[in-house]
Amino acid sequence: MTDSTRIAFLPAVEPGDEAREPSNGEPRGRCFAFAGSEMLVTARLDGISAVPTWEELRGWNIAPIRYQYLGTLGCEPCWSAELSPDGDFPERTALTNLRSLYDSLPEVDYAIAGRAIQVVVWERDHQFCGRCGAPTERVAGERGRRCLECDLTAYPRLTPAIIVLIERGSRILLARSHAFVPRRFGIVAGFVEPGESLEDAVRREVREEVAIEIADIAYFGSQPWPFPHGIMIGFRAQHLRGEIVLADGELAEAGWYGLNDLPVIPTKLSIARRLIDDWAGRCGAVIDQP
Repeated sequence: MTDSTRIAFLPAVEPGDEAREPSNGEPRGRCFAFAGSEMLVTARLDGISAVPTWEELRGWNIAPIRYQYLGTLGCEPCWSAELSPDGDFPERTALTNLRSLYDSLPEVDYAIAGRAIQVVVWERDHQFCGRCGAPTERVAGERGRRCLECDLTAYPRLTPAIIVLIERGSRILLARSHAFVPRRFGIVAGFVEPGESLEDAVRREVREEVAIEIADIAYFGSQPWPFPHGIMIGFRAQHLRGEIVLADGELAEAGWYGLNDLPVIPTKLSIARRLIDDWAGRCGAVIDQP
């Protein structure tokens, strides 16, 4: 990401701060607004979706249920907002699932949208205390909500999951979940359990899903996964011993694949695809799939 598009996320502060809002107290800048899990966007003639501004929302008489400050993109404030699903939206706008916007939103906008939906869902679900049920209020200067009765403070939580590309010579392990699109394969992944290291989670998930042992586990990278509040931590590993045995109910099928017999693989939205593309690049190839 170049300096011109770097996102400067600032700590949440209370309404009225001059860095956030104009003197009349109304938010300005762009608004990443969601009705349920769908984001409000405007359509352009070139097929690219655009994020509406607060001025446009007010012009359309759209009043958010609640909204949250995210930070700045350049000098422009960015906000998230929760909308009523029953709202009246103009014809030139659309409510679209975030996954579907990957190819039509600019990359930096998509990254902010991923943060926005997690903040919206978190604040919506923490209006009341999880310990005693009393109402909560925003904590000044940070992203938190404090109970008015028992003083418990809740912060946004992330759900970590590991994902691992396993290599065996010139081939990689690809698997298809029962929930996948037909004929599409991915790589082994799963949630981290309490008290478990990331590496231990990698070994356990591989053992549980395909019953093989791996070695040389190496960190690859991570990716926010706002569906609804995950973070994917990617690894590479080498096959050590054992043959694939599928656990009951975990996977539909799995096998070893090379560059010449790859099935349909995940799209470029996911870190799974980045791991597979990295493997192909190290083999001196480029995968010709979208």
